[in-house]
Amino acid sequence: MTLYLPRTTTSEIAEALTAERHSIGGGALNMVLTLIVVTDEADHYDAVRAATEAGREHPSRVLALIRRDPDAEPSIDAEIRRPGTSGPGEAILLRLYGALGDHPGSVVTPLLVPDAPVVAWWPGVGPQNPSTDLVGRLAHRRITDALRAADPLADLLGRIRNYQPGDTDLTWTRLTPWRSLLASTMDQPCGWVESAEVTGEPHYPSADLLAAWLSDRLEVRATRSHSDGPGITGSRLITEQGDISLQRKDGRVATLTRFGQPEQSVALARRRLSESLAEELRRLDADDIYERTAKHMAALMQRTEEPA
Repeated sequence: MTLYLPRTTTSEIAEALTAERHSIGGGALNMVLTLIVVTDEADHYDAVRAATEAGREHPSRVLALIRRDPDAEPSIDAEIRRPGTSGPGEAILLRLYGALGDHPGSVVTPLLVPDAPVVAWWPGVGPQNPSTDLVGRLAHRRITDALRAADPLADLLGRIRNYQPGDTDLTWTRLTPWRSLLASTMDQPCGWVESAEVTGEPHYPSADLLAAWLSDRLEVRATRSHSDGPGITGSRLITEQGDISLQRKDGRVATLTRFGQPEQSVALARRRLSESLAEELRRLDADDIYERTAKHMAALMQRTEEPA
């Protein structure tokens, strides 16, 4: 069930949450974090659904901030989705009108789960400097998604320049299955890796990050080529003993080819949004590998843009 509180205040919302817990027997909150979702009316349904699905693994209080008419009188319309409706945690939708939309931090602060980490997520176009954002300042982890920008690669590069520990982007998280499979191919002897290749859609920054990761970890040159997609369609490691190729044409199943061995079909489905979000919620410390890879990618691109 959902409780609607039109034209309400944060204190009334907090009282309603307390009353709801008493009605089901009180007890501890049993929530491990607060997830603040900064979204809009068009995107909030998919964003809240992904957050509540991720909450089955990480019981959370989800606070969805939805900016409405900035010229209206300052007010808040709230929806409280009870546990069971929204998974094991709580989901609270806050529609902010008027000047309140310019002060989201003051709205959410009284509603944070006490003594629990805070994660901020921008499922749409995020701020260029999340750590200085009014919501980002409250968070231990800040999750953006450059893929939603008009120019995803430029958006990601701009954010990398402002990187602070705790920042991450879902363009990196989508790479986890690719990185795991490519790393596993190195379990068998293959000789020295001489170079690497990554193929994917144009303007798909996950492919650029994968090339940078291979370049950084293997200390080789990694080229980035374009394809029709979907997403990343292939990666190849050129070694002393022959090529190791991982090719995915349909976004679901990949073909792994190693020198001297028969082809293998491996599951490599494109990740759902909730899966990527759940992975990011598993860690609340800084992602050092992402930082290193992202900065390496930015340095490589700057080098290629410099005049000869």
